Amino acid sequence: MVWGCQDTHKTETARDTNSENEHMKDSLRVFDFEGLKPFLNRRDDTVYVVNFWATWCAPCVKELPAFEKLRENYKSEKVEVLLVSLDFPRQYETKLKPFIKEQQLQSEILVLNDVDANSWIPQISPNWSGAIPATLIYNKDKRMFYEQTFTYNELQTELNKFLKK
Repeated sequence: MVWGCQDTHKTETARDTNSENEHMKDSLRVFDFEGLKPFLNRRDDTVYVVNFWATWCAPCVKELPAFEKLRENYKSEKVEVLLVSLDFPRQYETKLKPFIKEQQLQSEILVLNDVDANSWIPQISPNWSGAIPATLIYNKDKRMFYEQTFTYNELQTELNKFLKK
């Protein structure tokens, strides 16, 4: 099983930037699946919104502003947005880092570099085909997995299901 983009067009979406040679102040946090697992299984009072995406996936890039807006609008509540990049390792420096800088992404960004997708995809959700974008929303009591794109309003609606007491 190999993840693919839900969009039928695998359009290149990373833009060229004049600052590609500038050093990013923060390095990427790259994990194999075992290293990523703790981020997917926290047991505290926070609601986690975990989006799996890549710069080469047009629907992923299109929905990123909704996740950034969610992070901003719910920063005073116990909500944390994690963006898990599935970009290819050879493109971290040339595409992923410039994209993060250009888009001024503020959510926590983690990079999953684990070639054994047949092993880790069903651990995230047994219903996941591997297509992206995909989102996991969870807290200590509830987990929901979505293999779809989100608008801000749709994302907010799903998040609110976790925030209601």
